[in-house]
Amino acid sequence: MSPAELGVEHVTLRAGVHALVRDVSLTARPGEVVGLVGPNGSGKSSLLRAVYRVLRPEAGHVRVDGADAWSLPVRRLARTLAAVVQEPGADFDLRVRDVVAMGRTPHKRLLDGDTEEDARLVASALESVDATELAGRSFSQLSGGERQRVLIARALAQQPSLMVLDEPTNHLDVRHQLEVLGILRRLPATVLVALHDLNLAAYYCDRLYVLCDGEVTASGPPGEVLTPKLLSEVYGVASEVAVHPLTGAPHVTFLPRQTHA
Repeated sequence: MSPAELGVEHVTLRAGVHALVRDVSLTARPGEVVGLVGPNGSGKSSLLRAVYRVLRPEAGHVRVDGADAWSLPVRRLARTLAAVVQEPGADFDLRVRDVVAMGRTPHKRLLDGDTEEDARLVASALESVDATELAGRSFSQLSGGERQRVLIARALAQQPSLMVLDEPTNHLDVRHQLEVLGILRRLPATVLVALHDLNLAAYYCDRLYVLCDGEVTASGPPGEVLTPKLLSEVYGVASEVAVHPLTGAPHVTFLPRQTHA
């Protein structure tokens, strides 16, 4: 399956009278890794929920390869889009191998059993997130970082053409953060990912959208978006931004607030 194109067109989301997101538009072109960054409460998670069809927009559209995502049959969308969310909402009493195999469900008919190809894809997904040794363990007994890696493996086993991830590096140590984002970078898929760590976003993302108070404040390549002026306006902190001598990516250093006697 080829990478999908994602288009978010003038989306507004509300919770009662409170606007979570206002008139937000973004594009993720086929094969791109697009990052959502911004402070807590800026609307990143809400916007992702609209994309993976949990929070219906009050206005605007979410389109996958030109089709309205909210009008697509659930099964068809599940064959295209995989989501990794911050709170999976279930404490699975299943073996890890079976949790990852759930990613194959959209590709099966009712009552179909697992095939050799399914088993191969599950094993490959576990290996890619360094979780092969977890395969026989109970998901409910895993640590937060282990669970996160397993849920990412489940999404990989789904073989989506579009992946949507909300803070996928949460609970992961530095090694696994780099490994997971490296996997996303190499996937034959389009990726929309919310990240807190601006330096990881700058290195792994092709383009960034900066959300603040539910609106897009800036968008573009990391080197154009991540400036001391923008970081001061959006995050309220002083910073220096330089090109890292080894990676060539923008590197943000936050400066401590000055105190006076």
